[in-house]
Amino acid sequence: MKLLKLFGVVFFCGLLSPTQGVLSGLSCAVSPRAMQQVLSDAMIQSGLLQDRLQDLVLPNIVGDGGVLNTPIIIITGLHLERSWQPELSLTLLPGIGIQLVTTVSLDLRGNCLIGLLSEIIVISVDVTITTNIKCTNFESGAVQVVVDDCICILGAVKIKLLSGLLSLPVHDTVLSHLTVTLPGLLCPLMDIIFNIVNIQLLSTLDVVIPIGSKGTVHYHLAGPPFTSGSSLMMDLDGMVQQNGGSIIPHDSYASTLPLLDKLLDKSLIICLRQGFLGSLLALLLKLQPYTIPCTTEAFSGANQLRDAIVALFPTGCTSCPAASPLSIRVEGVGSPFLLLEPNKAIVKLSVLLQVFVKRPDGSAVNLLLLKA
Repeated sequence: MKLLKLFGVVFFCGLLSPTQGVLSGLSCAVSPRAMQQVLSDAMIQSGLLQDRLQDLVLPNIVGDGGVLNTPIIIITGLHLERSWQPELSLTLLPGIGIQLVTTVSLDLRGNCLIGLLSEIIVISVDVTITTNIKCTNFESGAVQVVVDDCICILGAVKIKLLSGLLSLPVHDTVLSHLTVTLPGLLCPLMDIIFNIVNIQLLSTLDVVIPIGSKGTVHYHLAGPPFTSGSSLMMDLDGMVQQNGGSIIPHDSYASTLPLLDKLLDKSLIICLRQGFLGSLLALLLKLQPYTIPCTTEAFSGANQLRDAIVALFPTGCTSCPAASPLSIRVEGVGSPFLLLEPNKAIVKLSVLLQVFVKRPDGSAVNLLLLKA
């Protein structure tokens, strides 16, 4: 469902202070748990993180062994063999954005030359990448997502040579090299990943949703999203348009997002304002004029209605069409009236009922006109 998908869009954007005077038709507050799940789906479950890690190009490693008469160590062709156990965790940074911690285990493989002896080397390393993400440059319903800070920390490093012989100089050379080079490779890679996910998610922010054959709803971000201590919050606005191009206006209200900052155990809270709901109802409940015969096949109370109308005819009226079949025309008048109250909603529709008979020449004689 596109409306629900949309609330994954701004999980990178939590980010600026609330904008005063933002007018919107609906608001939502999203829990960190829901945000984390959306990002995990977009980055890990989709395979995006693993695919981008495969593009890593590691420079050769050259070490002098560190001691006199120790063979020179050269490692070439070092590449990623596999990445595994990727995990994400997310923390809100109130008024700033979000902090995303990505942990992943990497298996690297290459050729190791120690002196004149060449063999295969396998390096397993645990990596933790911490990134601070924020939004900038909100304009016309769009925001720019940037990585504000990135720290890459290496955990356990395991090195295996095909011969099973591993010297301390080899271990020290590899560790010192990876400590320097991996952050410079992984942080730019995370920036690329965030940009890809940002494009995918923000593409759902400016969306036109068809409402059957009646019209469309075009929704967009009404102001910059921001984070509190417990949720990411955003205002949205929607334009309700009938087929044919005319727009159904609705009142916009000042943002009340701070009132939604009580998520408790809920993943998502959505606040649909009365004006926006009213415009949707005006589209959904718009009645096209239609005519039905006043018969029991059309509705059960047809005979009672007919008898009540005939009883209104003056006594002895020979020109009154007492025996002619009746027809009823129903036409909607104005827009639906919506009133929201605690735990209930009241909807009122106005219709014009026209009861008439048709003469032999095809003209209509109105017998009753009722607005209900």
